[in-house]
Amino acid sequence: MTDIPELIRTRRSVRTFDGRKITVADRDRLNAFARSVDNPYGIPVSIVLLDKDEYGLSSLVLDGETLYAAGKAPITEHSEEAFGYSFEQFVLKAWSLGIGTTWIAGTMNREHFETAAGRRNDERMYCITPLGYPAKKMSLRETLMRKGVKADKRKPQSELFFDGDFNTPLITGDKRINEALEAVRLAPSAVNLQPWRIVRTDNQYHFYVKHKKGYIGEDTGDLQKVDMGIALCHFMEITKGELIINDPGIQTEEDMEYISTVEV
Repeated sequence: MTDIPELIRTRRSVRTFDGRKITVADRDRLNAFARSVDNPYGIPVSIVLLDKDEYGLSSLVLDGETLYAAGKAPITEHSEEAFGYSFEQFVLKAWSLGIGTTWIAGTMNREHFETAAGRRNDERMYCITPLGYPAKKMSLRETLMRKGVKADKRKPQSELFFDGDFNTPLITGDKRINEALEAVRLAPSAVNLQPWRIVRTDNQYHFYVKHKKGYIGEDTGDLQKVDMGIALCHFMEITKGELIINDPGIQTEEDMEYISTVEV
């Protein structure tokens, strides 16, 4: 793929497309990449491309899309994180081809998409994305949506990344680590809540989710853990660190949950 940090810096959610169908060459590239995605949890994630007209699919928040991608993963421990990691790889690949995407978990007829994607009873279809070439101008609906969730704003690093405990903001002179942390800060998340928090101890970076009620469902799983998978993808694609799961026992607030650790 093209330079990962650059893709992360430049990508945005796209909801207004120019109506052109994805070229055969680009579709072949997407299909090939979808077959190759992986994640450090070793949980298989299946990504299938679905023609809008063939399956009668739609979403109220989109304009001009002709193709969708739906992702599925087995219902198991760490399924959400694995899905978020793999699906974000696919999203970044699409952007490298000039193809726009946006993560969608709710503004769709979930049953129609699950049927089209062939979801089994032991799987969840956590999210979908449209695939298309971005229109030159956003629709009014998209403009208002982005304004509503403050899509172009992110929390400062001092509120997200910490050293040793949750009271000390993390300051590092390591260029690669700074680049990886900034990539996490810029990651997409459900309604831009940015639920990730990281605490460094020595050469380990411990990832936590700051929960907010309303983002866990029988059909969707824990969407904020999907967001954590996206954050892990951004961090690990840059640092090339190793994922381990070993709660360091750092004192947290009640709404915080340990997810995993990256050793670099």
